[in-house]
Amino acid sequence: MPITNLNNAHLTPAQVTAAQDALTQLENALAMLTVTLTAEERSTYGSVNEQNKLLVNKVWDYRRNSPNLAVPDLDWDEFEKDFNSRQVMENLQHRLDALAERIKNAKILHDYDNYHSALDDYAYTTYKAGSQAPGYETKMNEMKQFFIRSGKGKEKPAPETDSPTA
Repeated sequence: MPITNLNNAHLTPAQVTAAQDALTQLENALAMLTVTLTAEERSTYGSVNEQNKLLVNKVWDYRRNSPNLAVPDLDWDEFEKDFNSRQVMENLQHRLDALAERIKNAKILHDYDNYHSALDDYAYTTYKAGSQAPGYETKMNEMKQFFIRSGKGKEKPAPETDSPTA
C-alpha cells in the first residue's frame, strides 16, 4: 500500500490570516528598500563575490581597530551604514530563504497527497463507470483528458509541463 498523507499539518484559518498579516507587516516595514535591478545592473553590481566580501570585512576591521591607517577622504559613516545594512539584509535573507524552503517543502507534500488522491479518485471513477453507475461515465470522460494512452491498454497520466510544485 502506498504511503499517503505525507503532510497532515494544516494551518487554521486564523493561522493563515496571522501569516498573511505578518507578511504584509514585513512588506510594509521593508517597503523603502524596494529596488528593482535590470539583468544588466544585477551583473554589474552583483560582482561582490565572497572573496570581495572578505576584503570589505578586512577594511572594516582595520577601520575599527586602526582608524589612523584608513583613507581620510572616504565617507566612513556611509561605509559603516552600508556595512551594517548589508549584515541586516543578509541575515533577513537567510531567515526568509529558510522559511521559503520550509513552505516549499510543505507545499510539495500537499501537492503529492492531492495528486495521489486524485489518481485514486480517477481509478474509482473508472471502476464505477464500468459498472454503469449513474454519473460516473460523464465524470470519467471529463477526467480522461488528463491521461494519455500508452498503446498497451493502460492509461498513464499526461506528462507534466510545469513543476509539480507550481
